[in-house]
Amino acid sequence: MLERRVNLDGRAATAEVPRITVGGLRMAAIDLEETADFMIEATDPDNRIGRPLFLTSANGEVLARCSTEPQTERLFRAADLINADGQPLVAASKLQSWFPLPERVATTDLFHVVARKAEAVGRTFYMFGASEAENIAAVENVQKMYPNLKIVGRSHGYLRGEALRAKVEEINALAPDYLWIALGVPNEQAFVEEFTPHLTNVGVIKTSGGLFNFLSGSRSRAPQWMQKIGLEWAWRTWLEPRRLLWRYLTTNPRALYLLFSRHRSLR
Repeated sequence: MLERRVNLDGRAATAEVPRITVGGLRMAAIDLEETADFMIEATDPDNRIGRPLFLTSANGEVLARCSTEPQTERLFRAADLINADGQPLVAASKLQSWFPLPERVATTDLFHVVARKAEAVGRTFYMFGASEAENIAAVENVQKMYPNLKIVGRSHGYLRGEALRAKVEEINALAPDYLWIALGVPNEQAFVEEFTPHLTNVGVIKTSGGLFNFLSGSRSRAPQWMQKIGLEWAWRTWLEPRRLLWRYLTTNPRALYLLFSRHRSLR
């Protein structure tokens, strides 16, 4: 996909969404409810642009990686909309701008708001990513929570080669309004770049990180007080120290530097 600034279709479709540059990336300055409403409106037949809209999210780790990994930065800059999935980003914007980010838009919260709205208006989901067991458990739990939500298909995220290409064709034939992709950064963004031309019947692609692990129940969210003060990363590190401790030790200091050195308000 083209970088957003030269992607005319994506720019037109998101022109009314205000943005602010935080840590070097342009973030959507809208709240959780407004983001969900935008996603519902984007899948209206009259608003389709002939390809899926690409929505992704950024936190401190993403900011740090974009500043040191040109390929990751390029993939994020191709997104039609980037939400701030990190309380420190919101806090930094409030200190720096007259038009700050209104709140954190965590994908784990956004999914449920979109699911409720989609259930009410008959929109459809496809859930792609995580392991087979995690994917099955996530879909089963979602169906219990939203019995009238139409999930037209699901798949684990460990497909490669011809099997992956066949799955993409299957997804396109099913034509879901929303394709939730949980492959982790930057694999899910690379998936969007490679396969968007083959997913013309999809309305919105939303990258989802570890969303399915939370939906399946294998991981728990941090307490609300930790989420509100930007310490959910500490909770996750406590749960998975071997996987996350070094990652956060190396990315958090750089993210803090970026948050206070690269910011700008704009539309």
